[in-house]
Amino acid sequence: MIDVRVLFASLGTHGHTYPLLPLAAAARDAGHEITFATGEGFADTLRAQGFDPVATGMPVFDGFLAALRIRFDTDSPEGLTPEQLSELPQIVFGNVMPQRIFDELQPVIEGFRPDLVVQEISNYGAGLAATKAGIPTICHGVGRDTPDELTGSIEEEVGRLAARLGIDLPPGRIDAFGNPFLDIYPPSLQDPAFRTRAERYELRPVPFTERTDVPSWVTSGDRSRPLVYLTLGTSSGGTVEVLRAAIDGLATLDVDVLVASGPSLDVTHLGEVPANVRVEPWVSQAGLLPHVDLVVHHGGSGTTLGAFDAGVPQLSFPWAGDSFANAQAVAQAKAGDHLLPDAINSEAVASTAKRLLSDESYRTAAKAVAAEIAAMPAPEEVVRRLPEFAERRTN
Repeated sequence: MIDVRVLFASLGTHGHTYPLLPLAAAARDAGHEITFATGEGFADTLRAQGFDPVATGMPVFDGFLAALRIRFDTDSPEGLTPEQLSELPQIVFGNVMPQRIFDELQPVIEGFRPDLVVQEISNYGAGLAATKAGIPTICHGVGRDTPDELTGSIEEEVGRLAARLGIDLPPGRIDAFGNPFLDIYPPSLQDPAFRTRAERYELRPVPFTERTDVPSWVTSGDRSRPLVYLTLGTSSGGTVEVLRAAIDGLATLDVDVLVASGPSLDVTHLGEVPANVRVEPWVSQAGLLPHVDLVVHHGGSGTTLGAFDAGVPQLSFPWAGDSFANAQAVAQAKAGDHLLPDAINSEAVASTAKRLLSDESYRTAAKAVAAEIAAMPAPEEVVRRLPEFAERRTN
């Protein structure tokens, strides 16, 4: 196999960077030269995995501040209506962040001279930079396709940015810029229209974690009750009030509850928790899921796919973005259920979780999805195609 230089590029969040790491590791192990461009907060993680990190982009919060200045000439959202605030995401993800990443990747591309770019689907700036440089590119998905109004408005913003940069884009969806697409979502649960797109290649979603250790009491063999894993993710996938309601509901069941509070919630406001609940700031999700009987979460793609991969039923609280699409996929698979924001309270959480734990059909359905995932091509298989993709020069 011919060795190639590959530039991986993602937005600087866990949910957008971690899904690319298994393919990057497989490419590294196959002898390819890898540079990984993402947020500076991931530099230590990337170096520990043997990658050469390049800091690009900005924190999402900074992106929203920039969008406020662009759209409303202000540094504060105070006084803006909900309708005005709803105009910001497409500016952040379709203009501000792509422009920053496009600018920062110019010298990276010139210096590294990659043969191939692996662009994470939401990193439009990388797609624009690769297109401008005429470098073959493949788009790496991170979840279920969401062809909703927000996605459409973001892509319209990207189209306007491309025009300002003098970049001609192919017709149709902008997500992959007309390039091959690596789809990590179970094919039976992917959006039907998306499954028929040209040059869609399946890629098994492999959970990534920096460490695989889990609390010793989880694996000690002393537990006699089901284990419920509760997380609201690494981004703002919920509030302390939602977390408290979930804890209070789950605590009424004859279960053990492990809560991963994550970095985005201030759990000092939780107060005391019941005896059958343990709160950890972080836990290795990939290491934990094989020991879990139910996952209760925010609806993020990483946790949804992780629970599917482990064959575990799930209860989600969809709140924004792709969480609704993920909840729909879980319902379609009959592998769990969800509660909408206005329906989340301790009683609803308790009754729904009890049903998911007691009805074995949910676990059977989840295991069927796990078998489907196991049959998808592994990263090591897909890596064999990288030289073929790299030969598709556009200029």
